[in-house]
Amino acid sequence: MIESNVSLKNFNTFGINVSCKLFSQTENEDHVRSVIQSSEFSNNTPLILGGGSNLLFTKNFDGIVLRNHIQGIEVIEDTEQHVLVKVGGGVVWHDFVLYCIEKGWHGVENLSLIPGNVGASPMQNIGAYGVEIKEVFHELEAIHLKTGEIHYFNNSDCQFGYRESIFKNNLKGEYLISRVVYKLFKKGDFTISYGAIEKQLEIMGVQELSAKSISDAVIAIRQSKLPDPKKIGNSGSFFKNPIVDKSSYNTIKSSFPDVVAYPAEKGFMKLAAGWLIEHAGWKGKTYGNYGVHKNQALVLVNYGGASGREIYDLSEEILNSIKEKFGVKLEREVNIY
Repeated sequence: MIESNVSLKNFNTFGINVSCKLFSQTENEDHVRSVIQSSEFSNNTPLILGGGSNLLFTKNFDGIVLRNHIQGIEVIEDTEQHVLVKVGGGVVWHDFVLYCIEKGWHGVENLSLIPGNVGASPMQNIGAYGVEIKEVFHELEAIHLKTGEIHYFNNSDCQFGYRESIFKNNLKGEYLISRVVYKLFKKGDFTISYGAIEKQLEIMGVQELSAKSISDAVIAIRQSKLPDPKKIGNSGSFFKNPIVDKSSYNTIKSSFPDVVAYPAEKGFMKLAAGWLIEHAGWKGKTYGNYGVHKNQALVLVNYGGASGREIYDLSEEILNSIKEKFGVKLEREVNIY
């Protein structure tokens, strides 16, 4: 149940070759409880691991890794307009998206091909192409790592923000998200105005919108820009799109008229981090066996054998150069260990 000195190379999408002191893959809630009640767990620093797609290991992990592998997809409410679907935290996110499309439910099609597992979706408030998980999130069940109790969190409890939730802040490291309930729709509008979706739908000759056609468009866009983690180590977008006030935006735009930005909350603009990084000269730069991806400057890549420290140091150089060139402070989207 609890193994010692386990390699994490196959459990992180960067493919960083590090190991952990202790490791346990949990298949259900009882399994989680048995592990957290053990002396090995209580005497070591824990790390909850899902798909390993939003983290960067810079060294061996001197603690216990608890890998969430809880499965299952269950409809708990079914009406003419919507369904409520409860999904195990260890289910692969894209597999769940494809399941929804097969069933004719929509709401997550814009989030196709995002790496990682279901349990991370509310933690990160994952988003893409004008949709965030908070828009379809209903409730989650999470196991408190000290007591083993299941606690329930609704939408407001999660305190969702841009790639943020209470689980990344006040409650960081306190819970394992065991199951997530989503509210998906049988009727209603699709979101296609963001990014290149409309153009891709035209290229594909789509006449009638559907969750599948939008998903296919998103997959085509992502595959054209983003490397497959199974072939080239990466964690998807390494940096968040920075949000600045209108005054700062106008200052940047006066010097860089073609800066890419989108309206955020009132009085603020969201800058495209990929544009900033590309126009600071980083896109496609390679340093031996790691670098910045040639098609998407947001993505840092491990071509094989790079260390997490090398990739972290590269990200630090990028942060500093963006601050110097644009006066903007970028933040990493990935968690550093």
